[in-house]
Amino acid sequence: MTDRQTIDTYDEQAGAYADLTRRDRPDPQLVDFVARLPVGGHVLDLGCGPAAASAYMRHAGLQVDPVDASSEMVRLANDTHDIGARQATFEEIDAIDTYDGVWANFSLLHARIADFPRHLTALHRALRPSGYFHIGMKLGSGEARDRLGRYYSYYSRQDLNRHLTEAGFDVIAVSTGEDAGLSGEVAPWITMMSRIG
Repeated sequence: MTDRQTIDTYDEQAGAYADLTRRDRPDPQLVDFVARLPVGGHVLDLGCGPAAASAYMRHAGLQVDPVDASSEMVRLANDTHDIGARQATFEEIDAIDTYDGVWANFSLLHARIADFPRHLTALHRALRPSGYFHIGMKLGSGEARDRLGRYYSYYSRQDLNRHLTEAGFDVIAVSTGEDAGLSGEVAPWITMMSRIG
């Protein structure tokens, strides 16, 4: 994510976002993702935010690489979990055959539509053979900003499935729902679990 307005919003709202996303129990999809990975596996948490997911994965015995474009999110993640989070944008993900899993839970929805295929290709390259990729996005079409000024790209289920397939992923599970986000707007979402074939 290199949209400066979006990054600035997360820098300003890091604490509020952490409060909004705090859960008593881990996301069931995160539990499923972790269960699929090898013991001691290496995971990229792309757009880690306050790093609650990273902390859960570390507790489960995984080696986690939490990254976020927001310096305040990185600071909050490290202050809260001492987890080694680092600041990086989607464009800076250049690992090759490194990770057993990539957890991109509602982060790539801030990537420009024109750049999305390139980012998926980079993540495919970063995964080891048979690696798992979880992605969460908002359903819809086109590009827009929310009330807080954050940039969003929207995809239909069919379009997201096509992008993943073209990048070399096999989709193995899909979930949908709707929730209110940081802006207070209720929006439909989709997650897909995929694997390198």
